[in-house]
Amino acid sequence: MHRVVVLALDGVYPFELGIPHRVFGSAGGRYDVVTCSVDGRPVRSDSDFAVDVGHGPEALATADTVVIPPFDISQATAELTEPVARALELIPSGARIVSICTGAFVLAAAGRLDGRRAATHWALAADFRRLFPAVELDADVLFIDDGDVLTSAGAASGMDVCLHVVRNDHGAALANRVARLCVVPPWRDGGQAQYIEHPVPETPDAGTSATRQWALERLHLPLTMADLAAHAQMSLRTFARRFHDEVGTSPGRWVIQQRVARARHLLESSDLSVDQVAARAGFATAASLRQHLQAAIGVSPLAYRRTFRTADRVRATSGR
Repeated sequence: MHRVVVLALDGVYPFELGIPHRVFGSAGGRYDVVTCSVDGRPVRSDSDFAVDVGHGPEALATADTVVIPPFDISQATAELTEPVARALELIPSGARIVSICTGAFVLAAAGRLDGRRAATHWALAADFRRLFPAVELDADVLFIDDGDVLTSAGAASGMDVCLHVVRNDHGAALANRVARLCVVPPWRDGGQAQYIEHPVPETPDAGTSATRQWALERLHLPLTMADLAAHAQMSLRTFARRFHDEVGTSPGRWVIQQRVARARHLLESSDLSVDQVAARAGFATAASLRQHLQAAIGVSPLAYRRTFRTADRVRATSGR
């Protein structure tokens, strides 16, 4: 039987700690899942309780797959503590290693991600890149499969990467069955980008603020750079420079971002067709909407709607 050893580190997040047991434990007896700590003692969680694990670090030497759930990294450094370093040395050379969220910080500190692509929570990307410049971080994806090392983004992406492992090991049919038992989708389209909010900076006294508000009320109409500059009563060059200084991007890119945001809102909150959403958001065609939504968050309009139609889900689960 394939043994999965979950390494619980100090400050572990309880939700993600339970993901490997839930996913692999639902695979019909194909995996033996055990949990260990670096010293065999109970582990402090990031909540108001500790976790009494069943094994010490010697369990790592028996692993076919090791999973490192996230933990509190408020004092993260580029160096491993001695107990963690010693524990990682026990992992067999042929074992597969999976990290969830901040677990990637451990693998990076151990040098196991140097020169490789890796994922972690989007909110920690800047810290990760600062500490580990030798790692090619991709903060937009839900997980990265790099063969013997898999890294995933935050929280629920641990479900995605563990289901991916089951799918690779035993096929889509079993992964789909496990997903149904866990009441989660067997596969989520897109990446972390669709869950990141990018609010427009509030600059009420800025030179282009009024023009931005004017443009937001006219996203369904053609808007050119000349239109925006004329409304702001500036030359094209001055407007472009001031706009970038205030917003951090070009006027054209900002307009596209706002149209994508409008389309996302309509897909979530209305029953409009994709063609109608495209028109109301200011895209010339549904094909243009699909292209820009795919570029922005990595999913199609219909896939996005399926994920975020909260009201429909509430009605379905409540029987109304």
